[in-house]
Amino acid sequence: MLKADVAVIGAGASGLSLVHRLSGHVPGALTPSVVLIDAPPGPKRPGPRTWCFWEPGRGRFDAAVRARWEHLRVRPAAGPAVDADIAPLRYKMIRSDDFESLVTRNLARSPNVRRLEATADSVEETPAGAVVLMTPPGGPARALHARWVFDSRPLGSLPAARTTLLQHFHGWFVRTARPAFDPGTADLMDFRTPQPTSGLSFGYVLPTSPHEALVEYTEFSPRVLTASGYETALRHYAEDVLALGDMEIVATETGVIPMTDAPLQRRVGTSVFRIGAAGGATRPSTGYTFAGLQRQTRAVAAALRQGRRPEPPAAHSVRARAMDAVLLRALASGRVDGPDLFCRLFTRVPATRLLRFLDGRTNLFEDLAVGRHAPAGPMLRSAVELPCLPRRAST
Repeated sequence: MLKADVAVIGAGASGLSLVHRLSGHVPGALTPSVVLIDAPPGPKRPGPRTWCFWEPGRGRFDAAVRARWEHLRVRPAAGPAVDADIAPLRYKMIRSDDFESLVTRNLARSPNVRRLEATADSVEETPAGAVVLMTPPGGPARALHARWVFDSRPLGSLPAARTTLLQHFHGWFVRTARPAFDPGTADLMDFRTPQPTSGLSFGYVLPTSPHEALVEYTEFSPRVLTASGYETALRHYAEDVLALGDMEIVATETGVIPMTDAPLQRRVGTSVFRIGAAGGATRPSTGYTFAGLQRQTRAVAAALRQGRRPEPPAAHSVRARAMDAVLLRALASGRVDGPDLFCRLFTRVPATRLLRFLDGRTNLFEDLAVGRHAPAGPMLRSAVELPCLPRRAST
């Protein structure tokens, strides 16, 4: 049987972030032995994807950042766009293949981290930790005993919730014949898209040069679209709204992010924990996950190096999750016009404060200052009815 101090299941953003923080020796700290269990190519390994977040100045993963912006823009359905200078923050984009390459180079120099390609079949607790049963490609089943196990795989189903919306999107990496983009500004939300009957939709443009950008169509709604539905919506946005003209589609990406007030358990057992989106790192009101999982993995790595119990902390405060539950209910019920609300916030709230609010880094008085720009009646009604709503399993 293989043995390690720490087993990390899944080599997505959270699994890779945790092993990156645990690799190598830190003077005066413990150096745990770590095994990263990475699913072999196939349906259990996610395809290439893009992660975005904001932070001031330089960051830990800057070597993997594909592009960054100091200016963000929100476009209402009609009227002038809202442009925001977010200095000293930077809005950063990381592609998963660049991130994996950065971590892989780091692990190659790390004597305490081992990477195995295998499918994790089950995790069984023992008096001294847990055993991960796994199957390597083409080989017999193996067992790994670890003192601590961190599972970053997506959940098979969500716990019961009062409100669940899906943030689902389809994007093209395009190269245009003419200079069609401003590489200094990212379009965070462009509401010049046909709005669904329930929820909201918007375009999203991350330019990397005057000729190249990631162009996405996104919805917050109860159900995903068909493949042809995404193609139609995105083609309308790229050709009719943005008027990009002749372009080459270099790559595509599609994703679904649950936006839910369901309680996501981080502790599965005495020695087994969930991290990342499965452990509640996603901000329910926005779908952003990368910053939340960094807070989790930073705390876990620090606890392991200090010999403390490494239970992942909540990525978002109780107050932030309560506000998100109210917003999700207001959007799902149709009481709040989503495009109008987001445009109003970006128009009336200083951009840096709003981004800190969306990241859960504001205090109570700042939260109240942001909240006063939301429609009071619909938000209050949503807050009052929440305790009376039953939690139902997602279908």
